[in-house]
Amino acid sequence: MQILTLILLSVFLIGLAEAEIFRWMDENGKVHFSDKPPKTHSAESIKLKINTYTAVSYDTSNVDVGKKVIMYSAKWCGVCKKASTYFKQKGIKYTEYDIDRSSIGKSQFKKLGGKGVPIILVGKHRMNGFSVAGFEKLYQ
Repeated sequence: MQILTLILLSVFLIGLAEAEIFRWMDENGKVHFSDKPPKTHSAESIKLKINTYTAVSYDTSNVDVGKKVIMYSAKWCGVCKKASTYFKQKGIKYTEYDIDRSSIGKSQFKKLGGKGVPIILVGKHRMNGFSVAGFEKLYQ
């Protein structure tokens, strides 16, 4: 029974991973987005680019911020919120730059070659994404 449940769940999740977003305009010129194409209007399929790191990676950056912690984030990023909450719970002082709201943050993010958020700098080390275990190794 458990195997059947896992198979059904897998099939369901595969369907979600292939979901599409459609963009269409109504007769008043208002643009709409939905997960199903409208029956009365033609619609175009939209490819979304999500720029949040899905896996954590580390490297030695050419930027040295000492033991200071710097995070480049975005308000909409759930992983960024998780990192911020962790820092606050542990009493870790950090500087956060929202790449959508701060011109300095956006500029520095581009200089780092940022492709997604969060980017966390600790000393000469860079973490793309966030994991507690990974951060603790960098922060020692």
